[in-house]
Amino acid sequence: MTDKIYVQTEDQDKLKEECGVFGIYDFDGGNVASTIYYGLFALQHRGQESCGIAVSDTNGPKGKVLSAKDMGLLNEAFTPEILEKLKGDIGVGHVRYSTAGSSTRENAQPLVLNYVKGTLGLAHNGNLINAPELRRELEYTGAIFQTTIDSEVIAYHIARERLNSATVEEAVRRAMKKIKGAYSLIVMSPRKLIGARDPFGFKPLCIGKRDNTYILASETCALDTVGAEFVRDVLPGEIVTISPEKGIESDTSMCLPKSEEARCIFEYIYFARPDSYIDGISVYNARMLAGKFLAMDSPVDADIVVGVPESGNVAALGYSLASGIPYGTAFVKNAYVGRTFIKPKQKSRESSVQVKLNALKEAVAGKRVIMIDDSIVRGTTSDRIVHMLREAGAKEVHMRVSSPPFLWPCYFGTDVPARDQLIAYNRSVDEIRQIIGADSLGYLRIERLEEMVGHLGICKGCFTGRYPLDPPKEDIRGDFDK
Repeated sequence: MTDKIYVQTEDQDKLKEECGVFGIYDFDGGNVASTIYYGLFALQHRGQESCGIAVSDTNGPKGKVLSAKDMGLLNEAFTPEILEKLKGDIGVGHVRYSTAGSSTRENAQPLVLNYVKGTLGLAHNGNLINAPELRRELEYTGAIFQTTIDSEVIAYHIARERLNSATVEEAVRRAMKKIKGAYSLIVMSPRKLIGARDPFGFKPLCIGKRDNTYILASETCALDTVGAEFVRDVLPGEIVTISPEKGIESDTSMCLPKSEEARCIFEYIYFARPDSYIDGISVYNARMLAGKFLAMDSPVDADIVVGVPESGNVAALGYSLASGIPYGTAFVKNAYVGRTFIKPKQKSRESSVQVKLNALKEAVAGKRVIMIDDSIVRGTTSDRIVHMLREAGAKEVHMRVSSPPFLWPCYFGTDVPARDQLIAYNRSVDEIRQIIGADSLGYLRIERLEEMVGHLGICKGCFTGRYPLDPPKEDIRGDFDK
């Protein structure tokens, strides 16, 4: 039995997390495990199923890697005693939510490969659309897989290419020519730390520096947490190689024209922490703009604007500022509960909305409430939250959504399900409004997405059905379409 079936077919109304990656190289030889731990802690929102850390001592035996990984949250998986044993000055860490491959300990990252050229430690955020055929190709040439994740396919291809490459970064570039889809990678070799981002830039990756230590991370908030300064983003398609001899080296041969870049818009709407910057754009400002656009395009008379925690809060503030309607808090969130869909078991989600949120009667009783949320997938959570506000005495509930309606699945690491499971598929906005029980409903206009992010190239495939890459010939998203 695998958890993937539960995760991807059950009635849930929130997008799944992506993964978070963190890599570090201390040129002065200091131990890095605790810094990886705290960096991953800042990225915990990106994945709460499993986590792992792998480190190596560049001055010790070449290729010796110490690693620890387990299911659950970081503070459940790692103790001070475990971290103390992970001695090394170069390392990589990962927090995971399964977008491909089941939720098991074997699929936890980072992956560590021992091969003829030494060792590779790899952490991956994203989803490959050609993973099944690449996997079969490797299996028919004798590869034995230990996991069901496409990250292992990437690791194998890098290791295989390394046999005929002068450097590990050349092997990464050769592997990138074969793999298609979304990926931000951090690769630890015995003497180098390498970061790579897919040519479309679906997933974020940035570079930081603290004294004589260099860091790669999914989000800038992780740099802030460990006291590092932001150096720059890794460009879409870029490979960066970090070593004491040459500092940061850049290979941009895989980069596409800027007009073809296609970042996942949900990094800005939902996935990333609001205190992060991605490709020069403040996530906080993007969400604030989304709220302001909703107020301009979908106005309604009301007494209070509230956000559904956490990702709806900033957009709600933006709506309030643009409309002049007071911003308030309508929900108390249990600080010890993860995002709604995190526990991939049916029974643990049956009352997940009630466990996670409770309405403040004093804030909403007798009032006309505008409620802002980041998305509606199937409609079940929205239905419950609207009902919760009515039970607390709200006179009217007007829902505004800081993304357009989902009409198509995603193949690039965000688990937007098959069309027939999407509430917006074949339904009008008014039909959706009736299903969730709101007095009115408004979505962000699709033209507003580029304005939100300073006209960066973004992927809008889940709204339009037009993807940056042709969708895979076979479904790579488990049981979504069954």
